[in-house]
Amino acid sequence: MKIESNMSLGEVSISSSGTTVLRFLIPRSQRRKFFIQFTLMTFTGWVVGGIASIAIEKYLLQTLSPGLLQQQPSWDGWVKSISSVVFAMIFAADQALVLRRYLSAWWLWMLATSVGWLASNNVSTAWIEYISSIANSLNKTLSFEDVIFFGGLSTISYVLSGIWLGFLQWLVLRRKTAGAWWWNFLPSFSYLCISLFVWLLSFLQDLIPEVSRAQILYLSGQALTAIILGVIPAIGFCRLKIYSRRITARRR
Repeated sequence: MKIESNMSLGEVSISSSGTTVLRFLIPRSQRRKFFIQFTLMTFTGWVVGGIASIAIEKYLLQTLSPGLLQQQPSWDGWVKSISSVVFAMIFAADQALVLRRYLSAWWLWMLATSVGWLASNNVSTAWIEYISSIANSLNKTLSFEDVIFFGGLSTISYVLSGIWLGFLQWLVLRRKTAGAWWWNFLPSFSYLCISLFVWLLSFLQDLIPEVSRAQILYLSGQALTAIILGVIPAIGFCRLKIYSRRITARRR
């Protein structure tokens, strides 16, 4: 755009041009609100998704006849897969409800998180089962060093499986953000923190009454997992930057 004005002192023209600058995806004034909302919705999605998936799995298993399940063992696997899909979709949808304000393609985030979560979960489960089969094939009572070794391998498999989730989420974020390559490894960092806190939680089991110990440890572990899966990505979103076009005026 060009504006020209003839004056007695000479001719003055003002032209405007755009310059590309970086700004935060989540404005500073909205970070606290976003952090609370994203963490809360992630926690809610984890709880609601877990309850819904368990309810659907029980309903389908009760609907199918025991004879059919015995003749066709694959049906049990299909039921578990359906319940996992329901959990992943609810979990991802709750996060997308918060992100739709900041990501135009929020539905892609829901799709990427659902598929990424399922891929990550299946990969980690397969590796952990494989490592367990190796440990069982030794046909001996495992020593303390063996337990640490195989337990460490299982934890590493669980942590590294988060790259599948991070990669698919990064494919969505890179459409709008700049320098977001580190998001590929953010879920793995979340999984590492989960493993660490659950391990620390196990040291408190002697302080819990034996009658309710298993239930309290399970619920505490689930709560810690949900909180970490909300807190760490929320911090990550607050660090993401996007390209923005700023109009500047030039006087000639």
